[in-house]
Amino acid sequence: MIMMLNNSEFLETIRVVDGYIFHLSYHQKRYERVLNYFGIKEVKNLKDFINPPSKGFYKCRLIYSFDAVNVSFHKYQKRDITSFKLIYDDEIDYSFKSINRDSINTHFASKGECDDILIVKNSLITDTSIANVAFYKNGIWYTPKKPLLCGTTRARLLEEGRLQEADIKVEDLYEYSKMSIFNALIDFDLSGKLKILQSCLHIKPKLCTRNF
Repeated sequence: MIMMLNNSEFLETIRVVDGYIFHLSYHQKRYERVLNYFGIKEVKNLKDFINPPSKGFYKCRLIYSFDAVNVSFHKYQKRDITSFKLIYDDEIDYSFKSINRDSINTHFASKGECDDILIVKNSLITDTSIANVAFYKNGIWYTPKKPLLCGTTRARLLEEGRLQEADIKVEDLYEYSKMSIFNALIDFDLSGKLKILQSCLHIKPKLCTRNF
């Protein structure tokens, strides 16, 4: 297993604003969980590798393997995402946040006129190409119980009781009135103040067109 890890590189993307590193403890936990899965018990403190710029909104891209941690900073510019194309793939696996995103990138290339994709696995909604999702119904935000990737923001919102897990079937999407996307860079305000996150769901394949 260690040999497998040596041949693989994993990724954390971390929000940094004006020198402040957001929610680093959640990234540290996931980093340690990945290494522990592959039998590696000696871990590093990620904070020791992050020396962020003092001004501006940056994506900290932290790539790590068994014996190395590499960090770079990139000015963050939010994508405008308001429509999604449903993509069906029962074999896709992205349980570790790896730099290998070939399957996701291939699907993303087929998004057509939509801004992003919404991946369906075994008839259940999972994630977009870059984010976890949640859907609103009867005063509660629900997030897929089986996402492609258990994101750090998703973990935090679940711990805070601001999300509930559920199996969300494609055919049941009409029951929800709002959709939101979130990741470490796109935080999720459940109060609805960040209306830009309440994106319209535009379903093209296998279902008639429907807008939320």
